[in-house]
Amino acid sequence: MNHPDRGWTFLTSHARVLMAIARDPTARLRTLAATCQITERAVQAIVADLERAGYLHRQRAGRRNQYALSLDRPFRHPAEDGLVVRDLVELALDRAAQSATASASVTVS
Repeated sequence: MNHPDRGWTFLTSHARVLMAIARDPTARLRTLAATCQITERAVQAIVADLERAGYLHRQRAGRRNQYALSLDRPFRHPAEDGLVVRDLVELALDRAAQSATASASVTVS
């Protein structure tokens, strides 16, 4: 979705990658990049940032990585004092689940 008037967004790429990992902790960087609509190199840098800051931990599972999120870590900006990453992830995952349920519950007569 390419919109010419899109000069800013509400969520950062870091937030998008974190939420994509929450949805699929075994996703490959390539898949995360496609989901977040950014480059693999950007995803690789973001995963490294999140790992360095303690928001996720990477573990090898065979030939793939498995990610574990530290959802009780606080947001980094003082304006979100008192909020933890879990709040954002649960909001996004709950919304996605509601959309899926609403789509699945439509009946055709």
